[in-house]
Amino acid sequence: MALLTSIRGPRDLDRLASGQLAALAREIRSFLVTEVCRTGGHLGPNLGVVELTIALHRVFDSPRDRILFDTGHQSYVHKLLTGRQDFSRLRMKGGLSGYPSRAESEHDVIENSHASTVLSYADGLAKANQLLGRNDPVVAVIGDGALTGGMAWEALNNIAEAKDRPLVIVVNDNERSYSPTIGGLANHLATLRTTKGYERFLSWGKDALQRTPVVGRQLFETLHGAKKGLKDLVVPQGMFEDLGLKYIGPIDGHDLSALESALTGARGFGGPVIVHCLTEKGRGYHAAENNDEDRFHAVGVIRSETGLPIKSGSGQSWTSVFAEEMVALGRERDDIVGISAAMLHPVGLAPFAEDFPNRVFDVGIAEQHAVTSAAGLATGGLHPVVAVYATFLNRAFDQVLMDVALHRLGVTFVLDRAGVTGSDGASHNGMWDMSILQVVPGLRLAAPRDAEQVRAQLREAVEVEDAPTVVRYPKGTVGPAVPAVGRVGGMDVLRAAGTDGLGEVGDGRLTDVLIVSVGALAPMCLEVADLLSAQGISSTVVDPRWVRPVDPALPDLAAEHRVVVTIEDNGRVGGVGAALAQALRDADMDLPLRNFGIPQEFLDHASRPEILAEIGLTAPDLARKAAALVSRLDVATEAAPGRDPVRLCDGEPRFPVESGALISVRERSEPC
Repeated sequence: MALLTSIRGPRDLDRLASGQLAALAREIRSFLVTEVCRTGGHLGPNLGVVELTIALHRVFDSPRDRILFDTGHQSYVHKLLTGRQDFSRLRMKGGLSGYPSRAESEHDVIENSHASTVLSYADGLAKANQLLGRNDPVVAVIGDGALTGGMAWEALNNIAEAKDRPLVIVVNDNERSYSPTIGGLANHLATLRTTKGYERFLSWGKDALQRTPVVGRQLFETLHGAKKGLKDLVVPQGMFEDLGLKYIGPIDGHDLSALESALTGARGFGGPVIVHCLTEKGRGYHAAENNDEDRFHAVGVIRSETGLPIKSGSGQSWTSVFAEEMVALGRERDDIVGISAAMLHPVGLAPFAEDFPNRVFDVGIAEQHAVTSAAGLATGGLHPVVAVYATFLNRAFDQVLMDVALHRLGVTFVLDRAGVTGSDGASHNGMWDMSILQVVPGLRLAAPRDAEQVRAQLREAVEVEDAPTVVRYPKGTVGPAVPAVGRVGGMDVLRAAGTDGLGEVGDGRLTDVLIVSVGALAPMCLEVADLLSAQGISSTVVDPRWVRPVDPALPDLAAEHRVVVTIEDNGRVGGVGAALAQALRDADMDLPLRNFGIPQEFLDHASRPEILAEIGLTAPDLARKAAALVSRLDVATEAAPGRDPVRLCDGEPRFPVESGALISVRERSEPC
């Protein structure tokens, strides 16, 4: 790694000869395989852009020349060439982000990790440069997969408007997003990839016709003047040129000399230009090159020698539970269809596609189109199931509201990776959906607590034909089943008051705390109840199952308790807790309520347990806060009947910790 360790910034590349650059590329690939296999991360995309990133930093002068990546998961090589070579804690707390990060380096201009956005950023930056009298070019690197997003084409329409605005669009064409890119654009790029006839024909024409006496030169000039029409016949690249964009390519994305030549030409063009580069995802790593599913787009911790996981999964994933139930539903109902936004495998629709290839539609990275297309399918008599990551549904909110809900259409949205996801950072935490969807009239939202409930609530969702339904669940392995001990309305009671020996049903005494458990946090909520019980505080734990709308029986159940707390894996603003508070107000109930969830912040990358601990979403933290509410009530009522007064320290009960257990407030006799 002698060459790589000598690179502390992009200008260190200037002193390397061509042979050294090739050696550097080999070192970078070796580094990526070793380090990313050890930590997990986006491996395949970065192996494919090694030479392209070297060439970009040789030709352009970052950070003066702004180099932007879409999406940022292929920025590992960029990090290495800009002085960030400690990958020991990649995507872990305190380590490098898996995406560009403005906090890490001045070379990282934007932190986007939602696809198809970079051309809009670039358009704005180029306009700013022009208005401020700067001639520095802006470079936008976008994959062929990201070009399937409509936002990219909205940007291209504007970029092409200004012929004198320096903007270089590098199309990193590896024929894939997660999986192979599909659609009309993919077919067009495939034609450009495989057709080199125009350049060969024009070269032959120049030589042959100019040797023809008398009329040869005139014929060649006529031919050259008809270049546009000839290109449309021989190489159908006119789509880009019709937009007013200069097109260069296709270029071998692993040929450093060809890349530098093309990028240098683009840099000097002075206006918008597309450089079409052909790259191979997973290049140089045998295990990735032979992985047909996604070329090791993203990997966990694996053995670099074999590409196999070091640890086998300890249980079934939430995604796989959904995948199995979708196949079962597909066999029972011919009207069930699936829709994916370029993520067929990650969201679990691949098994459905194998069994029902004509009933699944991968629309590319186009969530807005996915939702409105689903509305059309529903209007046509089918029941679409749109499966996306929770964070990506944000992009299609207007379509959910106006195209599905307004028309009272039966479309089911399955949101994978809901709540805190952790290692991919702020952009991938699915912490917004339960807040933004609260305002959609008629929408019903389910949060399953275990595998059995995923199956049951998915089935309940697809039975609804007059409104959108949503089923959301987290990333990772699904835990053990959490059985219900009773039912109130449509809600499951997971722990009943009186079962802890602190009071009996019908004894006329209010239960202390109602814990409203949302989704996969049910085991934590039961642990909170155990900790409260150890303090002599009684509680009921209820799972609403369908958290929107609020179950009509929930306000009446809340009235049987002194304090209500909600615990959810979603932003606190506008979430389940806020909806329940509104329902209590509407029922003229004045009850103390605390909603515990995710603060409205952009959370740094770390593991899920680390983030939950940082934001206080752990059982001990929640038990302490719930007990404090009860303690304040005790003080306010000067010792309620049947209860001893509780002494507070600065308004909070003190819980000494012994062997990890909380000591009862009633056992505390020492002064504050």
